[in-house]
Order: sequence, then structure tokens, then C-alpha cells
Amino acid sequence: MLSPRLTRWTSRALLTRARVPLARPAISQVQVRHRLCSSCASANPVPTNPAAPDHRDLGTQQELFMASIYSPGSPIFLPNGARIFNRLVEYLRKQYVHYGFQEVITPTIYKKALWAKSGHLENYADDMFTVTSTSPSRADVTEAGEIDEYGLKPMNCPGHCLIFAAQKRSYRDLPIRYADFSPLHRNEISGALSGLTRVRRFHQDDGHIFCRPNQIEDEISKTLEFIRRVYKDFRLGSYRLKLSTRPENHIGSLEDWEHAEGSLKRALDNSGEPWTLNEGDGAFYGPKIDVILKDSDGKEHQTATIQLDFQLPKRFELEYQAPAPELEAKGETTTDPKLLAVSGPVRPVMIHRAVLGSAERMFALLIEHYNGKWPFWLNPRQGIVLTVNDSEPVLQFARNTQKVLLGTDSADVHVSPSGLAVDLDDSARSLSLKIREAKTKGYGMIIVVGPKDIANGTVTVDATGGLQTGDKPAQKNLVMAPEELLQFMKTKVDAYE
Repeated sequence: MLSPRLTRWTSRALLTRARVPLARPAISQVQVRHRLCSSCASANPVPTNPAAPDHRDLGTQQELFMASIYSPGSPIFLPNGARIFNRLVEYLRKQYVHYGFQEVITPTIYKKALWAKSGHLENYADDMFTVTSTSPSRADVTEAGEIDEYGLKPMNCPGHCLIFAAQKRSYRDLPIRYADFSPLHRNEISGALSGLTRVRRFHQDDGHIFCRPNQIEDEISKTLEFIRRVYKDFRLGSYRLKLSTRPENHIGSLEDWEHAEGSLKRALDNSGEPWTLNEGDGAFYGPKIDVILKDSDGKEHQTATIQLDFQLPKRFELEYQAPAPELEAKGETTTDPKLLAVSGPVRPVMIHRAVLGSAERMFALLIEHYNGKWPFWLNPRQGIVLTVNDSEPVLQFARNTQKVLLGTDSADVHVSPSGLAVDLDDSARSLSLKIREAKTKGYGMIIVVGPKDIANGTVTVDATGGLQTGDKPAQKNLVMAPEELLQFMKTKVDAYE
């Protein structure tokens, strides 16, 4: 078993194999400019409006997440935060079916040799953590007799290349689209760590598309449409597109870069959306399109990203079989039977894409965007059952109502829970106090149970909580049976999804 000892793969450490971690600056409140990986970078200027909501304050008030000195930069999601996080993931999984992605699960650590093969060790070592064994008898040993090192993955792309390379592929199989929610680790400077926006451990809605050269523009167009759809569903407002081109520390030929940049420019032009050029700020392996989202306070954040990559397929020697391979590699087609009679290997093109980007950063943006007033389908407090008094019949009916809404009222273990988040307050406090507290906490529906309700087999519902701009007005004092309320709540969830 590995006992992780974490250091950085700095250039000095790679040469000397030293095990002494570099000194870290003390955590402070100053703004630190730090170059991040392209798929996780974001502009993070000082807020222009001091009164604007801060996701860290709201996260504490709503009991969404916390931090610990024992794992700086690794947010701990509390039950309410985990509900929202899981609903974000569930939402994306439904979209993946529509857009043809298959989900995979990949390792958290890989041998250093993989990162050398991918180019990350050369170009990204300072942002990575090393994992070594403290027990020599259990450590892996290289062919040279040295103790092997592992790295916590900062990205999923090398692992997805291994999956593609594990089978023989035909041009008929492409495009192949993999999605991955595995946690990633990047060694952010301690002074830059902040809430959910600057972290060391995070999750991406990470996806990689392996396609034929003549499929590039169509796949990028579909990804841009995917982004439009998701941001519309979250009501995130306007965003802008930015094309970042070849950086100084690039790998690969100029011809490949020109081809890649040309494909992205054509896809952006065909999208009909305005875009700007950001020269020299691409990833080291390829150019990229970044989505820059402006929040309600005017701050800009890089969220989604689309990156075109000709380099990793070469480094991992990925290939698929196709007729007329020379023309196929150029993205050209032919009807010549002699050319089509000859098949051969062709290098696929790899597209990196993340729609939300870092799920943690998007979580922070949503907290501030909604100002803690979550739309019903995302609300971690969708409903609460309140009792008028503490008489036994009222308490029993209230508890049964909660079970109906949770979908746990049946003795049949095969009946699926509803997935709703419904709490119960059966304390002996006054009803007015409990209602006021429920509204303060942001419950979407307040469900009241009293003696009259028991007689009718119904509950009284205030459904005005959690309304968003553009929603239809909700009603107070709705009267319905618990089973009817369950369907009503499910309908509100489905309306957003």
C-alpha cells in the first residue's frame, strides 16, 4: 500500500531527485497572479461591488462546504453541498446521452513514465504532486533499479489515450467520446487558494473526443452547442468566446499548429457568435477556445474550454484503420476504387472539452449568481414539513408525509427514492417561528401539517420559495394530498432538467 508523500516535480527535483519540498508562501488575502492550466484558468479580479455576495460567506451560511488546515485547497462538501454537486453531475450525465459521451472511471495516480510520455513532466511538473512509497519493500522499481515515482493526475487526457489505444479502431468507430468526473490535483500556490475558486483538488466535467480530421469542425460546433444549452439551463447570462493560439513552450510542428488553429477559427466563424483572439496563450499541446463568463458583479471567469490536440495522439501512437489513409489524414475524401481498396493506419485528432470547467469553480459562481436562492431542482432544501403542534396524530402524519415525499414510505425495497430533499421540523416551537426560520434557510416549499389537515388527508403548501427571474408566480396555501405534492415537486424538478 502506498503512503503518499507529496512534493512537487520541480526542475531541480527532477535533476537531483531531492525529497525536500520547496518553501511555500504564507496564506494571505492578497490577490496572486498564477499561471494555471488552460482548462482550469480563470480571471479573478478584485470585486467591483463590495456588497456583492461572496460564495464563501453563503457557503458557510447554507452549510454547503468547509475547509480544513489538514488539506489546504481541498474543499469538503457538507450534505447540502453534496446534494447540489451530485445534481450538477446528474444533469450532465443526462446531457451526455444526448451528445454521445460514454463515461469512464480512471486512476488517480499514474507512474511518472506516463507523464513523461504525455509531455506533462516537461511542461507541467511544477503544478503536479509526486506520490512515493515510504516502504522500500513495497515500492515499485524501475528497470534501472530505482524506486518508481507516481504522480497525482492533474488531467484525464493521458488516461483516456490509454483507453483508446487498448483496442483496434476503425474509421467507422469514430468519433469516440469519453467523459470523466475523476478528481484532479494541481499544486496551486498556497497564497492563491480561495474558497471554491482556487483549489488544489477539484473535479472537471472532463471529456475527450477522438475523431477523424474531417470531423473536427462538426465536433467543435456540437460542443459549442452543448455549452450554449447548459448555460441557458443554468440561466448564467451572456459569455464571450476567446481563441488562444500557440504559446512559446508548445510541442509539435508549426504545420500542425496552423492546421489546428485554422480548424478552430472556422468553427468559431460558423458558430455565428462573436469571438476574440488571444495570441500565445494556448495549452502547450494545442490551441483552445475558452468561454469567459461574466457574473452579476461584472467579474469575468474562464469556465468552459475546448482544446484541439494533434500532439498527444502522436505521443501515444494512437491510430485507426481507414481506406485511402493519406487522403484521410488530410481530411479529404475520394471515390476512386483503387485508392479505397488500400487501407492503413491514420492518426486521430483529440479534442479536450469541459463544459462547466472546474465543478468547484462553477459551484462558486452559481452560489453568487443565485445569491443563495437556488432554483428548485438544485435547491438542497427543496421542502420542509412543519407541524402546527406536537400532538401524536400530527407528528405521525407529518412523518408519514416526509416519507411519501422522500419515496421511502413503501416496504418494497425495490421502490426507488424520489431524489427530493425534504426535511422535517416537528419541534414544539411556535409555527410562526418555524416558518420564519424555514424561509431564512431558503426552503423551496414549506409544508404545514395540522389537525384539520389530518382530517382531510391533505397538507398546506407555500411554494413561493426559490423562484427565479422569469418563473411563473407560485401560490401560497396550496392544499393537496402528500402523493399529489410528490408529483407536483417532481414536475418542478423535471421542468428545469
